Amino acid sequence: MHAQLGDRLVVESPATGVTRRDGEIVGLHHDDGTPPYDVRWSDTDEITLVFPGPDAHVQHLVREEAPTQGPAAAAPAAPVVAQPGDFGRRLAAARRRQGLSLEETAGRARMSPDYLAYLEQRPSEPGIATVLRLADALGTTLVELRGGDQELPPGQGQALLHPRLTDLSQDECRTLLSTHGVGRIAFTTPDGPVALPVNYDVMDDAVFFRTAPGSAPAGAVGNDVAFEVDHIDETMSRGWSVLAVGHVDAVGDPEVLRRLQERAHSEPWAGGPRLVWVRVPLTRLTGRRITAADQ
Repeated sequence: MHAQLGDRLVVESPATGVTRRDGEIVGLHHDDGTPPYDVRWSDTDEITLVFPGPDAHVQHLVREEAPTQGPAAAAPAAPVVAQPGDFGRRLAAARRRQGLSLEETAGRARMSPDYLAYLEQRPSEPGIATVLRLADALGTTLVELRGGDQELPPGQGQALLHPRLTDLSQDECRTLLSTHGVGRIAFTTPDGPVALPVNYDVMDDAVFFRTAPGSAPAGAVGNDVAFEVDHIDETMSRGWSVLAVGHVDAVGDPEVLRRLQERAHSEPWAGGPRLVWVRVPLTRLTGRRITAADQ
């Protein structure tokens, strides 16, 4: 019997062939994939060391095979590198914040280090019992490990112990603005300051967005505004922000309007007719990035 991580161990009744129990193989004790195995049982979510008997067999995880004929078979296939899922990234980040090794964390959570590495390095959705043990071992919560706090405002996660704040160059700011996205425009109205989210496009060293006559964003026309775009990676406690300042005007040039219509990357999320194009020149552009000091 040979297995790999992710395969399933199935125990059947010798008489009827009906599955009595099955689970995911989450730990190997021999390099050649022979027993025993650490198995996370599907009925209890518990992990136990198993020496399979004659009533057990392995169901191998389906893996894509390289073609044996045709042009694709002429050259060796590039290795497929599995990417961690959201749970794996949160798990690895929580472990690093505690300064724990895989072995130390696995010991605290009563599981195989191989299985913990599997959870961190591959897309996975372990059961509640496993997540609770990991959360307890890492001093966090089930909600945080599963990302249930993603609807909360950013910045509520744990702060970096040794942050590094760096100024971004003009080229870096323009790269992060990219060609389009969602940002916030801030300006002062007779009723006080406002900050409004808008879909935007970048062209000719300016930010453009569409709105409707009489709408709140249209009130920015004729004013000095701040336009801000940012990205926060709550899991990794890092992020960046770019701030543009300029005097806003409505686009009236037919040629510019034609180009904007042709290259618009998305429809405004607010929906409905949005016929007014507004221009924010990148008169002053600044940005900052926060990372860990050792990155």
